[in-house]
Amino acid sequence: MRILILPFVVLFCSFGCEPNQPIAQDTLEQQIDSLLSKMTLTEKIGQTAQRGTSSRVKGTLSEELKTAVREGRVGSLINVMNKEFVDELQRIAVEESPNGIPLIFARDVIHGFKTIFPIPLGQAATWNPALVEDGARVAAVEASSYGVRWTFAPMLDIARDPRWGRIAESPGEDPFLASELSAAYVRGFQGKDLKDPTSMVACAKHFVGYGAAEGGRDYNTAIIHEALLRNVYLPPFKSAVDAGVQTFMSGFNELNGIPVSGNKLLLNQVLRQEWTFDGFVVSDWNSVTEMIAHGYCADEKDAAFKAARAGVDMEMTSQAYDNFLEELINEGKLDEKVLNRMVRAILRVKFRMGLFDQPYRKENEEAILSDSHLEKAQESALQSIVLLKNEGDILPLRTTQKVAVIGPLAHAPLDQLGTWIFDGDQKDSVTPLTALLDRIGEQKVKVAKGLEYSRDRSTSQFSDAVSAAKQSDVVLFFAGEEAILSGEAHSRAHINLPGAQEELIQTIRAKTNKPIVLVIQAGRPIVLENIIHDVDAVLMAWHPGTMGGPAITDVLLGEYNPSGRLPVTWPKSVGQVPIYYNYKNTGRPASEASFVGIDDIPIGAWQSSLGNNSHYLDDGFRPQYPFGYGLSYTSFEYTDLSISEDTLASNDMLKVKFKLTNTGKSFGTETVQLYIQDHVGSLTRPVKELKKFQRVKLNPNESKTIELSIDASDLKFYNAENKLVLESGQFSVYVGSHAEASMKKNFWVK
Repeated sequence: MRILILPFVVLFCSFGCEPNQPIAQDTLEQQIDSLLSKMTLTEKIGQTAQRGTSSRVKGTLSEELKTAVREGRVGSLINVMNKEFVDELQRIAVEESPNGIPLIFARDVIHGFKTIFPIPLGQAATWNPALVEDGARVAAVEASSYGVRWTFAPMLDIARDPRWGRIAESPGEDPFLASELSAAYVRGFQGKDLKDPTSMVACAKHFVGYGAAEGGRDYNTAIIHEALLRNVYLPPFKSAVDAGVQTFMSGFNELNGIPVSGNKLLLNQVLRQEWTFDGFVVSDWNSVTEMIAHGYCADEKDAAFKAARAGVDMEMTSQAYDNFLEELINEGKLDEKVLNRMVRAILRVKFRMGLFDQPYRKENEEAILSDSHLEKAQESALQSIVLLKNEGDILPLRTTQKVAVIGPLAHAPLDQLGTWIFDGDQKDSVTPLTALLDRIGEQKVKVAKGLEYSRDRSTSQFSDAVSAAKQSDVVLFFAGEEAILSGEAHSRAHINLPGAQEELIQTIRAKTNKPIVLVIQAGRPIVLENIIHDVDAVLMAWHPGTMGGPAITDVLLGEYNPSGRLPVTWPKSVGQVPIYYNYKNTGRPASEASFVGIDDIPIGAWQSSLGNNSHYLDDGFRPQYPFGYGLSYTSFEYTDLSISEDTLASNDMLKVKFKLTNTGKSFGTETVQLYIQDHVGSLTRPVKELKKFQRVKLNPNESKTIELSIDASDLKFYNAENKLVLESGQFSVYVGSHAEASMKKNFWVK
């Protein structure tokens, strides 16, 4: 074993210092300086290299890889999931490489490792940051036992277009909700101490604008003016920095003509200078060399230069840095100081993780799929379910009712796990059908799939489904998308139910007239315009994860009152997208009074502007369901709104009070939402912006006085000069159960 002075010094300090305390910044930088001074140019470049293979490749441990690690030419590895390989590669790095620098093993652990939680968009529907933090902590505890100490999550891209496949990984459309969840994910993944062997370093991705891809087509161009970027798309990433996130990922996309992996404005000015981020930036998979296809770089050498100059510290899988950084430095085109800064950032994170003290993974097999982890996954699934429609109070089901369980997602253990579940196993899933049979018994359940999978267009099993429906009191139709239809590269031009699902629902309604409860499992909002009048109730369950079946069953049977709220606006049709609640008023805002629908136009009408406002003739100006929407088995009433001040100075706090009453017959949780409107600004302002929310639990007939506070920081925005300003003028504050809340008070800012 090679004994090195630096690791010995680090270990000595580790044992001599107070446990679980962060390394003092000056001491940390001194340790990095000492290590950098010992490293050759080849070793420095090696720290910028992340090597790995596809998430499915399991192969053998190659001598080529072991040699690269031994020579100090690898800084991180991705998708190494054989524990023996992890241990052996780390041993080689620590004991045989020139300076004993440990590796970081990375993996896409997005919404669970073995215990799978709802997709991130589903977790956003909980509006519960504490629950999101719990889910991230569970993922970190499980994944770290396999040696994974770095995850490429959370994904923080604001998403306004449900055609985009990666909306499934998004925290939704709102910057405030996304920022609250961003911090929760970082706290959960990283834990209270980065040196804890169960801590998994988080990665804020995809910086930035990836969710604004044109047409919802993945990897596409994003055009976002800087004020919009700062007011809407950047806040969740800033929240991650404030929460202590250690790494960022540059997106695949170009933003305003420059691919993000070569964008100095974002990676240098905003991230490092303005936000003082001192962790490191990793490229997305091959995104450095993909700048050639973008037309921004001439070749790999040019890509290496522009990525390093912009601030990408580690290159994921492609090898432009490995092939050309040394040449660029020797030619004088790239200053070695740039490389030193890159390596310093990587080493800083490795020291903070305690890898020089304890580089090896800690076995924790008993935590995998433990009862406590499964309970948390079920609670997350429960709180994510959104009740969108419930005509005639068809839900909750009554114990005397016989049900027909129909549809391709009733027993789809793989699909209910959702996208990005490399390590989840469908054999651990509890499906809705399994849970229903267990809870109400085979005697009351008639089963007929009707369709084999979500894209199935065959009608051969329709008659079986109709027969099952006729023998039942209520049809439970489990519809949606297979998991493979959402996620990366899985954008859809049409976001209605795929295959013959709509036709099967219409057939059951026409031939039986039985009430239909539609339970959707999908990675995005699904357009329901063709079937919304054929179903009596709609539950959005997203892709709910391992324990989705018991959670859905609890809601159907009324053992849990649904409390989920939409984190995105739900469109009537794909023609309405992109769609979001915090839109601009325009010079001709639409209203109920002035709206002219397509069927309201007289035959032979004189050519005119028809209502003279901003709307669609056929789909109007309102969505199917607004942002923040979600029904309950009980009802809530908002009254007695008051504010503490009519005029607010820059250092004042505005207290907003109102009474919330459960006017129904069952216990329930209401997510109260506070929005503001800035009526006049130097840049036009959105019609509403979410600024506060709170989950409130109430028994029947119980009332609570709720107080929420806002201050000047909640009213600031970035103006045309990209300065964060508070402008005087009239504001309105709204409270209610969703973005179309109308109860308001006005106030002024001096």
